[in-house]
Amino acid sequence: MASNHDIHAAPEATASGVDKKDISQVERVLSTSTDVLEKDHMNYDRVDAEVAKYANAVQVEISEEEDKRLKRLIDRRVLPIMVLTYFLQALDKGTMSFTSIMGIMDDIPVLETKFSWLTTCIYIAVLIVEYPTNWIIQRVPIAKYLGFNILAWSTTLALHAVCWNFPSLIAVRTLLGIFEAVCQPSFLVMSSMWYKRSEQASIVTYWYMMNGGQQIVGGLLAYCFTLIKSPPSPLRSWQAIFLTYGCLSFLWGLFVLYWLPDSPMRAKCFSEADKKLMIERVRSNQTGLQNKSFRAYQIREALLDPQSWCYFLIAICTTLPTSGLGAFSQLIIKGFDFTTLQTQLLAMVLGVVIIVTLLGSTYLVQKTQQNVLVMGLFVIPSFVGTIVLMTVRNHSKATQIGLLISYYIVLSFWAAATLSMSMLTRNIAGQTKKTVCVAMNFVAWATGNAIGPQVFLAWDKPRYFIAFSTHMGCYVLLVVVLVFLRWNLRSRNMAKDRLVREVAEVRDEGLVHAFDDLTDRENPNFRYVY
Repeated sequence: MASNHDIHAAPEATASGVDKKDISQVERVLSTSTDVLEKDHMNYDRVDAEVAKYANAVQVEISEEEDKRLKRLIDRRVLPIMVLTYFLQALDKGTMSFTSIMGIMDDIPVLETKFSWLTTCIYIAVLIVEYPTNWIIQRVPIAKYLGFNILAWSTTLALHAVCWNFPSLIAVRTLLGIFEAVCQPSFLVMSSMWYKRSEQASIVTYWYMMNGGQQIVGGLLAYCFTLIKSPPSPLRSWQAIFLTYGCLSFLWGLFVLYWLPDSPMRAKCFSEADKKLMIERVRSNQTGLQNKSFRAYQIREALLDPQSWCYFLIAICTTLPTSGLGAFSQLIIKGFDFTTLQTQLLAMVLGVVIIVTLLGSTYLVQKTQQNVLVMGLFVIPSFVGTIVLMTVRNHSKATQIGLLISYYIVLSFWAAATLSMSMLTRNIAGQTKKTVCVAMNFVAWATGNAIGPQVFLAWDKPRYFIAFSTHMGCYVLLVVVLVFLRWNLRSRNMAKDRLVREVAEVRDEGLVHAFDDLTDRENPNFRYVY
């Protein structure tokens, strides 16, 4: 193993484009991980006991045919749970937007001026419980914890039907936020636990695009529930929709508890041989699989890592517009002079736009391998659509349609939100560090979602100039962050490439240390995707 003196004696980079700061950063990290990397086997003091039981000493080559077979097994068992659970969670959370024009404001008049708080309180709750939730996810059987929370939030959703005043609605909405806080962090962990880095962008997109799926199905169902008239029905249409969704989600929670395995190691539905191969599939991720050990130094690294704060800012810049546009989507579209039933049906088109946007961005990433550039590309329509909404008045049928189309294309920035989450799962290694970074990401996510509805002011409707001006500021900041993130990750990769070329002893071609709970900075063989 090369000494620290030998490492620091490496010549400065010039033509490679890597400056001395980048090289010295990797060298300092190397000096802390020398003891780990000089071994020719896993460091069992750092590897999770369950993982060590199934992981091979060095990388096992898996044929392409076998790899596809394993992925099919995982897709059938795990992917439907993530997709359908996220769909129900998005549907449950978004139901309040649909009920906003189904008579709930007539029954509870105070909501006319306080409606935005019914969304904001959810994300304040998420903000408070986000880190404890991520801490728990790292230490308990994740499938059981997810199933319990589904049962809890579905019960809470059904209780919306008996709320006839603002305080009771605030209470159940806050509880809904507490229980639904588990959803996205769990799916990010599961995506990195079950899938290879090359697959994670698609997997995250599949479940995240259910935000669009709930708009399609939710719009159609809301149209049907709107037809319920009381009397003669004993239930108001808004009561019926809350009660129905709550009962369906509860049944799904029971199925999740039965069907979803906690990890590849605990998956009784797979053979012992397949469990070992499934773990080998994700060895090349070098982001670990699970580890219950708490490593305090990784918290410091997470907080000082510029990419952590980039993901944090991307989450704020995307969720602040998203939450407002989601909570007020029905009111915005109706403000273009559409009827209530037309508005419910037009929400279905909005869902199609979201799905096409997310699938299109993922397709481009797979073809070009340019994550950040694709994210920037999909922000451009958001600028255009927002400018149109702020400058064009609705004075004819043509402008009505034009404003509706502009509203649809504004949502193209959602591609940045999805790809950012998939980059976080692929670029952050070390379980404690990942826990902190995921928590940071969803603290930002909750903050943006909490603020978003508040910029839609009742006296500013139907054009909401203040809200759309705030969104423009978010898009500008988002572009700046994306430029910095791409430069930063590219520089790190160049520095690590040069270090590996000059110090051969740090190479880990057999991926022996892939499960040693090393952070992305500790591991000289880790490479970032950007």
